[in-house]
Amino acid sequence: MSFSTFVGCKKSETLKVKEPKNSKNAIEYASGFSINKYEGYSIVTVSNPWPEANKNFTYILKEKNGSIPDSLKKYTTIPVPLQSIVVTSTTIIPFLEMLGVEKSLVGFPHTDYVSSEKTRKLIDAGTVKNIGQNEKLNMEQLIELEPNLIVTFGIDNNNPMLDNLQKSGLKVLIQADWMEQTPLGKAEWIKLYGALFGKEKEAKTLFDGIVKNYNDAIQLVATKKPTATVLYGSMYQDQWYVAKGNSWVAQFMKDAKANYLWANVAGTGSLSLPFEKILEKAKTAKYWIATGSFKSIAEFKNSNTHYSQFDAAKSKNVYTFESKLGATGGTIYYELAASRPDLVLKDYIKIFHPELLPNYTFTFAQKLN
Repeated sequence: MSFSTFVGCKKSETLKVKEPKNSKNAIEYASGFSINKYEGYSIVTVSNPWPEANKNFTYILKEKNGSIPDSLKKYTTIPVPLQSIVVTSTTIIPFLEMLGVEKSLVGFPHTDYVSSEKTRKLIDAGTVKNIGQNEKLNMEQLIELEPNLIVTFGIDNNNPMLDNLQKSGLKVLIQADWMEQTPLGKAEWIKLYGALFGKEKEAKTLFDGIVKNYNDAIQLVATKKPTATVLYGSMYQDQWYVAKGNSWVAQFMKDAKANYLWANVAGTGSLSLPFEKILEKAKTAKYWIATGSFKSIAEFKNSNTHYSQFDAAKSKNVYTFESKLGATGGTIYYELAASRPDLVLKDYIKIFHPELLPNYTFTFAQKLN
């Protein structure tokens, strides 16, 4: 063994053993990722990238002049702060804007889905390119754009698109905010973008503000009893999908002190039920949170003749969170709700306990008139 090899080994061992004391995971609410910061680099682990995933993803965010222990060199190394990025989910757009780095965005698939006026201006000016569809990204265009990083997602263990991107020499990071089931867990993914853009402090301050607003809203309803019965969802073909009791949506209704009729169904995601089962349980529900971008109660009732059988439809107590659209048709709720759960919760409280927020205007929700 040469002297230099010996020194190299010693150096990496020392780095590995003498980890700085501030390497505590910076993530408090999200279950799908962790960030551990060391001197000169951070380790990001994405642990729940899609349902029944059989692997974790580890990334090393290397700061300028930082050195990485040999034991970590097998992982994807991403030099930070990033100068350019491609993302493939609208939920990331608000994070970039909140951190003031939206001008680093150079590509997005199906740009019509983006609602935010700030990023739409960049799209209209041609600085954000349309890079195809999620399942079929335009590889030639991506190679030409040469982004520092592409942030994308997978839906199962078979990801040919991901393999192709990596084979092309592009750096790819898998993110999974969509897998989080708690409102604050989703919003905490802003910290990943804080780490990628060297804005950890700003990300923490922004997130802490959202946590405070969320908890303040919970305090508003602390003494309320969950008496308001709620039906959620709409017919899709011949099935009705209701949110399960441990899902993101059910958590909002619980925190807003509403009696969601399927709150006791264990699990995340949704449960598909035939119409008869829904009618039997929710015919007399006081509120109906419908899915779909309906604009009026007439349009809503016309979409399915059976809807008129529910008391909430008869008393016009139907709300939707999906009717507000961006200039090119993107749903504002799908884009912004994940990063601003405090505003979603306030919308729910305004629906179920309007007397508590007399001067609050809905951000997402709309009553069908």
